[in-house]
Amino acid sequence: MEKREVCGTREAPLFSWPWESLGKFKYLLYAPLVAKVGYGYYKGEANDGDWCFHVLNLLCLRAFIHQLWSSYSCMYFLNRTRRIDQRGIEYNQIDSEWHWDNFFILQTAIASFLVLSFPSLASIPIWDFRGFLCCFILHTAFSEPLYYWLHRLLHTSDLFHKYHWLHHSSKVLHPFTAENLTFFEHLLLCVVIGIPLLGTAAIGYGSGRLIYGYLLVFDFLRCLGYSNVEIFPSEIFDFLPFLKYLIRTPTYQSLHQSEMDNNYCLFMPFFDELWKTQNPKSWELQRAMSSRKTSRVPDFVFLAHVVDVVSSGHAPFVFRSFNSMPFSVKPYLLTLWPGSYVAMLLMWAKSKTFLFSFYHLGGKLCQTWVVPRYGFQYFLPFAKEGINKQIENAILRADRLGVKVISLAALNKNEALNGGGVLFTNKHPDLKVRVCHGNTLTAAVILNNISKEVDEVFLTGATSKLGRAIALYLARRKVKVMMLTLSAERFTKIQREAPPEFQMYLVQVTKYQAAKHCKTWILGKWATPQEQYSAPSGTQFQQFVVPPVLPFRRDCTYGNLAAIRLPENVEGLGSCEYMLGRGVVHACHAGGLVHALEGWKHHEVGAIDVDQIDVVWEAALRHGFIPVA
Repeated sequence: MEKREVCGTREAPLFSWPWESLGKFKYLLYAPLVAKVGYGYYKGEANDGDWCFHVLNLLCLRAFIHQLWSSYSCMYFLNRTRRIDQRGIEYNQIDSEWHWDNFFILQTAIASFLVLSFPSLASIPIWDFRGFLCCFILHTAFSEPLYYWLHRLLHTSDLFHKYHWLHHSSKVLHPFTAENLTFFEHLLLCVVIGIPLLGTAAIGYGSGRLIYGYLLVFDFLRCLGYSNVEIFPSEIFDFLPFLKYLIRTPTYQSLHQSEMDNNYCLFMPFFDELWKTQNPKSWELQRAMSSRKTSRVPDFVFLAHVVDVVSSGHAPFVFRSFNSMPFSVKPYLLTLWPGSYVAMLLMWAKSKTFLFSFYHLGGKLCQTWVVPRYGFQYFLPFAKEGINKQIENAILRADRLGVKVISLAALNKNEALNGGGVLFTNKHPDLKVRVCHGNTLTAAVILNNISKEVDEVFLTGATSKLGRAIALYLARRKVKVMMLTLSAERFTKIQREAPPEFQMYLVQVTKYQAAKHCKTWILGKWATPQEQYSAPSGTQFQQFVVPPVLPFRRDCTYGNLAAIRLPENVEGLGSCEYMLGRGVVHACHAGGLVHALEGWKHHEVGAIDVDQIDVVWEAALRHGFIPVA
């Protein structure tokens, strides 16, 4: 069969789900079952024999299996060497698979209909050993060949174009991809699943544990095959060759997903072998994947840290869909707080920097590594040495691997912690990896958000690394900079760095009221509502303070933290960077990328080189980075 383009129509009968228009309100369809179980508990009549209870309990267990496999599939720090397809999962695939759990509603409805139509199904015994053997025979003799031929039919030109194209539109396998099927295809799958269960019950060997066991194992094996991680050692197939006919490996499934004209089986490759559709590369590739010990070395690393306990749930291995959207506090995150808190303690006690996410840009592999420390820990005096040791070890590891640039994020480059990275470059002068704080581009973004017509600005956080660079740059443009600082010594030091003819444009002020007529404020430290009200109406607030100030003034405009949209040629990006939108990263992150793309050989640590601000800005624009207003 020839390969075809993965595209088709959504107009075919039974393509869409009946409840598709409900969106997230589709979960209200479970309300009758939940109400019945809840009413039973309220009346004290609930018991384990209530079929509604078992339907819901089984639903939760099956969803939990899918979530566990999703989490494992996204734990790149555990499985990066055994990932079959090394590409990242992009936003469009995540969106396509967003409602992967639609089939639970369908199967719950069918189960409810069957129990109400045949009440004897609600009174089957808990256990009958004979049923397991009978179910296995029915699955092997009927479900496996039926699925095989249905699958082959779905790959014929007409049915593929009408239905099966949606499944193959997912470029990279993920456990949720297994369920990314149309309503019609899931109806067919219900038949495949129903034959062993209803057949066993009809014979008289059905049991509650059989239903639980079959459905949970079925889901487990489906998720395993789509995990994109080769978990089986090839030695097991050398020692027990017959397993090649009984076990569909993740590599086996990946070949079908990419080539589409082979490997049609459900779980047992025997049927592909029987009908001559097994890909000849299946087991050779499986051996290569299972024995691989190394993965591609990244060209660029962004070294981040955890913000806080609540936002630690914004990770691809927690909830992939949540991670694909900008972070915001959701009510369900509070239920994860105890577990997140325990995880924080464990990471604090014993954990190393780990791989969090990755993408490709201009042919370069870009990864985000996370230092296992939370924001508040950076302000604990006794934690300073340990945090610097974590950062230093990450830099040395990147150097050993051959990484070109490692960029320090947020508090990892804090001046009080390590001098913006100077501590590490001074301690290790022979580093091949370039250490970068990326703040040169941050300054450039802030400065280019200021109108050329502005002749006066008010600057807080004026003696910080960014504040100093912004003040000196604006002074060269003959813009009067009112620098808010109580330290005359620090102000004088910065003023003397400016060329003599521009020093008069730097003015020290000690109170917010000094800027009551200035309509351009650049905030480098938190501003209270009272302090913000010192600005005149129509003021434009730019800021580089973390967390950003709250916009209390409706008669003023507020800029966001300096951020950059990645170039259009970015590939495999499916994560959002904290509160930023899709495809947008903090300017310091982009600054490190520009450093890598340009191939610059110098470290970018310590004080910002004002002469480089325009150089970095022009390089960023040349590579297709787009500043976000």
